[in-house]
Amino acid sequence: MVDETILQNWVFTKFVLPFLLIFFVVFGILEKTKLFGADKKQLNALIAFVVGLIFVAAVFPKLVVANLILFLTIGLVVMFVGLLLWGFVAGEEGLKFEKIPTGLKYFIGIAIVVALIFALIWAVGFSGVFFTNAFDFLFRSSWSKDFWTNFAFIAVVIIAFVLALGKKAAGK
Repeated sequence: MVDETILQNWVFTKFVLPFLLIFFVVFGILEKTKLFGADKKQLNALIAFVVGLIFVAAVFPKLVVANLILFLTIGLVVMFVGLLLWGFVAGEEGLKFEKIPTGLKYFIGIAIVVALIFALIWAVGFSGVFFTNAFDFLFRSSWSKDFWTNFAFIAVVIIAFVLALGKKAAGK
């Protein structure tokens, strides 16, 4: 038999938590806006209580809010990991943005975003399927040979232009 805690019980997850979330959000909004006047905590609490009860009685709004909360928590964790990676790169004192070349700033930011995307793909368990399908799509499709040939040609031309313009600008 699977052990179940009070936090996993269906009463708690389907009724108590959604009710408390809506109650506190509505109460906070009513207190901040002073819609019914200042110092009307009891009226605001009663209205928030009724709105919370109506909310838990309906099924679809609970599902929408539950999905949004799950998305919010995953988004917050991903942003936290990104900021943690930036902190590791920046060091204890932090990178002084005035002293860093703009290209390096963009490179570090892009590298962190790419690392977060790969970490998220790995964390949700799509890594094997994703990379196999992506490789097949990019390199084994009917169009991929022509695409990569043109891509390489354009890349060589762009690199040649950048080197030529860089030497011309340096010669001034």
